[in-house]
Amino acid sequence: MSVVEQYARAHIVSDADIAEDEAVPVVLRYDPETDPRSVRIGLPGTHEWTFSRALLEQGLRAPAGSGEVRVWPCGRVQAVVEFHSPQGVSVVQFEQKALLRFLRRTYMAAAPVRG
Repeated sequence: MSVVEQYARAHIVSDADIAEDEAVPVVLRYDPETDPRSVRIGLPGTHEWTFSRALLEQGLRAPAGSGEVRVWPCGRVQAVVEFHSPQGVSVVQFEQKALLRFLRRTYMAAAPVRG
């Protein structure tokens, strides 16, 4: 089993003066050796969130989650991941296909190798 790391571009939805078309680099990471049920999303800076891989998958079909992480589809091609912390809320919009590709890769990485 190997670590899956995928870079994606995402839009942080904010009241700040960020151009609408300005995407930020985000790191999607899955380590089946450390935690086979979780994925990590690293936002620019030192913000990294770990949450259930099942939550990410469910949230691509219908709103899912409560507490610190929530995921839901947004239109036909976008998905939103909302992160809650004591410092506030970060709302990050992804292309669904990037998240689906990442999920597919995590399931391939976790699949047992048959000899």
